[in-house]
Amino acid sequence: MAHRDVVVVGASAGGVEALGSLVASLPADFRGAVLVVLHVPAEGHSLLPSILSRRGPLPAEHPRHGEPVARGRILVAPPNRHLLVYNGRVSLSHGPRENGHRPAVDPLFRSAARAMGSRVIGVVLSGALDDGAAGLAAIKARGGLTVAQDPDDALYPAMPINAIEQVGVDHVMPAAAMGELLVALTKEVAGVSAAVSDNMRVEVEMEEMAAGIGSTRYSGRPSGFSCPDCNGVLWEVDEDEVFRFRCRVGHAWSPESLLAQQNDGIEAALWIALRSLEERVSLSRRLATAAEARGHRITASRFDEQANEAEHGAGLIRALLADPSKLAGSQQLLDPPSHIATPTEDES
Repeated sequence: MAHRDVVVVGASAGGVEALGSLVASLPADFRGAVLVVLHVPAEGHSLLPSILSRRGPLPAEHPRHGEPVARGRILVAPPNRHLLVYNGRVSLSHGPRENGHRPAVDPLFRSAARAMGSRVIGVVLSGALDDGAAGLAAIKARGGLTVAQDPDDALYPAMPINAIEQVGVDHVMPAAAMGELLVALTKEVAGVSAAVSDNMRVEVEMEEMAAGIGSTRYSGRPSGFSCPDCNGVLWEVDEDEVFRFRCRVGHAWSPESLLAQQNDGIEAALWIALRSLEERVSLSRRLATAAEARGHRITASRFDEQANEAEHGAGLIRALLADPSKLAGSQQLLDPPSHIATPTEDES
């Protein structure tokens, strides 16, 4: 009979410290396979396997595509590749980013849940936003067990908090205490795995399509929002009661990650607007000077007014970029400067 022998771990900000504490608590004869995703930059080389190998008795390494999931080892997702599980083997995919990350936590959790069912133990460690919650929900829906780091023990508690609140995890504890728990859980016989939900099937098929394993036509409810990565329509996915979004080509977003990415998009748009306004001020001043030199005072006055309006708008944007709270409840800042006439109802 199969035991609970596949441990999938996800972490983000503050995750190196939490992962180090977890692996240090595992024994050398640990009976499970450990698969790890830490959100890391796509560029460069990850030193996480060597860090984890030094912290605990189990060897850690980046896996080879297609190698079997084996007990007593820690497999770490390499930069710019999703770490997935199919048919008892690992797959390294350059598929669509999830929550702006590749590797991402949720694809590992979801694919392991579909492939291994109740044999899976999902662990969410320190991190910002709500990554991992949807993946834990998929593990729980298939009969697996779920664990979250105690938020008081995490450098960044948002990921554990969202997992606890959205999923209702089975165990909450400090990272350093997880080894004893995981040893006990891997001795349990796995129960019968629940059926794969339609939403999980669609999500995993999207990953398979991106990895060249299969193909599918995506279906769902259009959300009215656009994907920050490709500007395509985002579709609503209610996966095991955890709400999220996915676009037609496979980019996926949790609500908090989508909101954070939209905030980044707003900031980028404000910088573009500021640059355009500064250029408008400079050009208008130059045209005003040229018109004044030719004796065209009315034209010069019109260019000066345009420069003043653009300068006022640039000031508003600079204030917002420097401190967004300055615009909140400050009508004075929103009012035009006194030298710019405000049109009356009859004039407008």
